[in-house]
Amino acid sequence: MTTQFVVQLRNRPGALADFARKLAARGVDIADIAGGGMGDVGYAIVTTSDEAKARQVLRASGHLYAEGRPVIVEIEDRPGELASVTEKLADAGINIEGIVLVGRSPATVEVAITVDDPAHARRVLGLET
Repeated sequence: MTTQFVVQLRNRPGALADFARKLAARGVDIADIAGGGMGDVGYAIVTTSDEAKARQVLRASGHLYAEGRPVIVEIEDRPGELASVTEKLADAGINIEGIVLVGRSPATVEVAITVDDPAHARRVLGLET
């Protein structure tokens, strides 16, 4: 998976449209997106067709953002499994910056988790090869 950007937006009508328009003006396509907001703060988690141009747009527009190559984790699709994975990361002092569901099978879900220390997260979750 490519770089995932976790972008802080103002939680107001048009904020996401403005951000998307700025990307489009530079020829950047949004490949994947998730987001939300509460109070005054909103966010978008995006992957794009051009990471360098997306980064330029983010810097020029003054948006606060985090970026990273997400850790892809396949977990069983049952209550408590996401809690177990995120507790392991928390116990290891790893901060989650963004999480997006990217796949599903009858028994599992696949999530892309952007964290502040991907190598440590892979070790903690037993994903090293």
